[in-house]
Amino acid sequence: MNTDIEAVAARMRELRDALDISVEEAAEVCGVSVERYKELESGKTDIPISVMFCMGKKYNMDLNTFLSGEDSHKVSYFVTPKGKGIVVDRLSDYHFESLAYGFANRLADPFLVTINPGQIPEIHPTTHPGQEFNYVVEGSVRVKIGSSEVVLHEGDSIYFDSSQPHGQNTADDKRCRFLTFILL
Repeated sequence: MNTDIEAVAARMRELRDALDISVEEAAEVCGVSVERYKELESGKTDIPISVMFCMGKKYNMDLNTFLSGEDSHKVSYFVTPKGKGIVVDRLSDYHFESLAYGFANRLADPFLVTINPGQIPEIHPTTHPGQEFNYVVEGSVRVKIGSSEVVLHEGDSIYFDSSQPHGQNTADDKRCRFLTFILL
């Protein structure tokens, strides 16, 4: 299932309208300027997962409701067949696949992230509440957290405070893949 940025933006607007939240309040919750928030709701620009996390946490809405428009229902277990997670293509070279989107009341959000070498050579830092765990399954990943930077190789992992500005990118000119678990 592929996620359309315009559809996610529409769901953000709908949530804000349904809860009678001003653009100013939503921008403050997301830690962005009012102008930036309006850009995000326009559906014409990338919506960072951190924005969806912040809105979801504050207003008790599941991240995957933003992504898919459907509520998570499974409470005992949920199977995601290979290649069948909700796909979020945030940037031209980043591919996120949600692996537990159907499980209600998750304590963590696991994603399989694929980064292809592309036209965006820099790391795009983001912040969101909670903590994050990354485990490299293919290639090498450059991880930046605050002013620190580390390179992880297949089998390496890192756990960090995701309220710190952070981001990942391929460490060389080859595709990399890693599991990321975001814990709120």
